[in-house]
Amino acid sequence: MQDKSKVIFGNVIADKDYNKACNSKAKYAKRFGDDSNVDYNIVLEKNSHIGDSLGVYDVLLKDGQSKEQFDTEKGIIVGNIRMGFGHYRISMAMASAAKALGYTPYWMDLNGYPQTTCTKVISHQNDLYSKGSRMSKNKLFNKFIWEPANYEWFRKLSYNSSDQKNAELMAPVFRNVPKEIPVIGTHVWPAQAAIHAGMKNVVNAIPDNWPMALHFAEGSVHTIQCKNAYMGYRICNGMAPNNAVCSPMPNDDLVYTGHYIDHELVSNIESDCDARMARKHDGKAMRFLLTIGGAGAQKEIFAAIIKYLLPAIKQNKAMLYVNVGDYKNVWDDLMAEIPEMKAVATEHFNEFDATTKFAEDAITGDVTGIHGFYHENIFEAVYCTNLLMRSCDVLVTKPSELAFYPIPKLFIKRVGKHEMWGAIHSAEMGDGTLECRDIPHTIQMIDMFMKDDRLLSDMCESIKVNKKIGLYDGAYKVVELAMGLKNK
Repeated sequence: MQDKSKVIFGNVIADKDYNKACNSKAKYAKRFGDDSNVDYNIVLEKNSHIGDSLGVYDVLLKDGQSKEQFDTEKGIIVGNIRMGFGHYRISMAMASAAKALGYTPYWMDLNGYPQTTCTKVISHQNDLYSKGSRMSKNKLFNKFIWEPANYEWFRKLSYNSSDQKNAELMAPVFRNVPKEIPVIGTHVWPAQAAIHAGMKNVVNAIPDNWPMALHFAEGSVHTIQCKNAYMGYRICNGMAPNNAVCSPMPNDDLVYTGHYIDHELVSNIESDCDARMARKHDGKAMRFLLTIGGAGAQKEIFAAIIKYLLPAIKQNKAMLYVNVGDYKNVWDDLMAEIPEMKAVATEHFNEFDATTKFAEDAITGDVTGIHGFYHENIFEAVYCTNLLMRSCDVLVTKPSELAFYPIPKLFIKRVGKHEMWGAIHSAEMGDGTLECRDIPHTIQMIDMFMKDDRLLSDMCESIKVNKKIGLYDGAYKVVELAMGLKNK
């Protein structure tokens, strides 16, 4: 087998970069061990949080006899990591689509096996990413380190070379997974690890629409959500030193699918958009959903929005959902900074069944005040936003994976320059604002949504048109593509 760190889509990596990649793997092996010869036992268990709603079974590495067996005909692996909430959210969309299409989704969280080298390596890099995300609030760090890293450094083939070497240490977790079962990687590392482990039918669902070699897992089929990213990936644009011309990706290795969205959201687009427009027409309180990312970097912007909207909330002209995920400290800090919240706030903490019921009732019922949501479990923390999305009018989010969801969106400041393109794409498709890079422009857009009669309705109409052209069908298409590889 050709060394995937030495040659990437026909592009030969310079010796110094290849040696750097080999040294990176050796460093991680020395620090975290090398379990290449460990035979990990697999146990399948129904996920206790989203097993019923999304049909998900967890792939666990632990001792014991598994009561469940892999369905080698209808089973599909969703390989993911937790790095922020985005990759978990995309994985949930894939699981939802798989269930809707009659398949059985198996959940492999490569950051969830603490005894393995794989998880130790990923956790270390996740910690570094989270630290960098928080430090990006420093303007100098953001300008000279964080934005260049997320926009140019990760773009280079040399970076993919190192990732491919490190991913060799992640392959053992797939050892006892039947090799014919399709794998959808919602981060590049599960896709790379699956390829190194000999999995035969791998789809690499790329989350970003800024083309970066970071996302390459050669040997898999790569999917993208936006056509504006196609050519950049196809020709490996800007990925070689000195902007040299690269050998292109093979045609069959790159597929446009559309946005990766849950079946529950796609199937209800028309009714949810009609409900938003009806609430606007009837003068009901405008519902904003503030959702903090997994790195927890948007607290200051949340606080400014809450302070600005408090008078309107008290007059029942606006209401807020605030999902802090599994970061209760963010909610506590907001309550301490804005004591007036207490009089109008209702807390929904670690009661997922009650949260689900509240979200269902809110689709057709009236809601007032501020509702704060915190769930310690990662599945519940992430999926809470999906549940609340259907009954809210405007999603307030940084332009990351949520930029692709079929709901009117107000984009706050990005965390990493690559996210910039999520807002650009959404604005082009008519379902979101431009990126508001400071608090005054964010407040301006809050005002426009509140006072303008056309902004919300125009976005809702765009979302309905986008559905007709299949823009939000990406998760279904990725699942069908993965199953098609097995059946080819």
